[in-house]
Amino acid sequence: MEITERGTGTKVRCPQGMPVRWFGELLVRRYLPEDHAEVLTLHREGLARIGLRPGDGVYYEHDLHRLEELYLRDGTGEFLVGLREGVPVAMGGLRRVDSWTGELVRLRVRPELQRHGYGAALLTALEDRAKELDYGRLVGDTTEFQGAALQLYRKFGWKETGRRNINGIVNIYGEKYL
Repeated sequence: MEITERGTGTKVRCPQGMPVRWFGELLVRRYLPEDHAEVLTLHREGLARIGLRPGDGVYYEHDLHRLEELYLRDGTGEFLVGLREGVPVAMGGLRRVDSWTGELVRLRVRPELQRHGYGAALLTALEDRAKELDYGRLVGDTTEFQGAALQLYRKFGWKETGRRNINGIVNIYGEKYL
C-alpha cells in the first residue's frame, strides 16, 4: 500500500495493516528493510554529533543489523521510523525486558532537524505502543552529552534512576511508569 505524505505529494510504502501516525509533517510507521541504510546513518550521525561512535564501550550497533528479528518478530517490541518527504529522519525502538517492562532504545533524530518535535513524536508513539503491549514500565538510558534527549525524557515524566561511568562517559539511566 502506498500513501501520499501530507503536503508533499511524496509516495511512501506502508504494508497493508501497518499502523501509520501523523505528527504534523512527520509520518511515523514501522521499520521496513529498505529503511536500513538510513537507520544506520541516523544512528551514526547522532553519535558523531556528540563525539561518540559505535564500539566506544557505551554504544554498539549489532542490533541495528537484526531489527526485524530483535524488535518485530515476536510481537513484544517495535521499531519505528519517522519520515519527512519520504525519507527517514527519526527513529526509535522498544524491546522487551520482562513481562511488565519495555526498554526504549535508539531514539534518534537527524541532527539538523532536532528541536522540531520529531523526538517527541517518536517518544509518544513508542510509549503508546508500550501501553498497547501491556507494559507498565519503560526503562532507557542516554549519556550526559545528550542534553536534548535528557530534556525530552524529563518533559515526558521520566525519572533518573542512576548514573554509571563507562570508559569516561557518564551513562544516565531512567524509567517511566505508564
